[in-house]
Amino acid sequence: MGRNPKYSFMEGLTRWIEEYDTSSQASNIVKVAEWFEENAPDALVGQATLDAARKMQRDLRKAGKSQSTINNRTQVVKRVLSLAFKEWDWLDTPLDGKLSKPNTKNERHMYLTEEEVRSLVLAALTGLRRGELFSLDPSNIQGGRIILRPGQTKSGKARIVPLPKDGGCLVDNLPFQTDGHQLRMAFDKARRAIGRLDLRFHDLWHTYASMLAEAGEVMTTVQALLGHSSLVVTSRYAHMFDSRLDQVADKLPRICDQTATKKGRSEGLDQVTH
Repeated sequence: MGRNPKYSFMEGLTRWIEEYDTSSQASNIVKVAEWFEENAPDALVGQATLDAARKMQRDLRKAGKSQSTINNRTQVVKRVLSLAFKEWDWLDTPLDGKLSKPNTKNERHMYLTEEEVRSLVLAALTGLRRGELFSLDPSNIQGGRIILRPGQTKSGKARIVPLPKDGGCLVDNLPFQTDGHQLRMAFDKARRAIGRLDLRFHDLWHTYASMLAEAGEVMTTVQALLGHSSLVVTSRYAHMFDSRLDQVADKLPRICDQTATKKGRSEGLDQVTH
């Protein structure tokens, strides 16, 4: 890249602020400065700045930031690199063009953080309500089960909910740091990604009930796992159990042996004809 850069990105950012009116970009400059100070404080203007800026873009995507926000912060880095080449003679070749800014009009990708994914999946696979999710701490996890104390449930009664066999990873880092607003935003991203804007968070609760019914659990078990006060409440899911009614007949003892029945019918006909 020509001669080695002698100045850091943070020095370039400071010079830009001192020599130009940056008031319109103040908020983005602050955020970029904070990120570089924490993650790449000594990055020199050049390839090191490009590498750091691309990492910043990845971090912002993982954090669920919009493409517009990512582009605005990327523009701060691009501006410093542009001035470093055109005005300050810090670079032999222009580098600002090497940082891309996707068109926000074509933005289709949505991102959830790992914790947001865990909390949503846990809600669907355990039927936990939003408040119950946020109240969880390591002491609630015992022997592959979630033990909810009376003060943590809507009914005010203790409840035991089994974790899926491979569900331990969902509760590795309790309590969840995600708050109610973040969870709502995460759920909104998830439903947009699958094209189901009609879904509500409470539908994860109904989903759990449906999966229990499909797995063959009886209504009293569903009542206990969902924390319903009575079977009357659980009966709203009665239609989910209809598909299993026909299977009950196969479990009942056989009343007649088919071979014996056919033989008896044949002997009876012989007596009538004679």
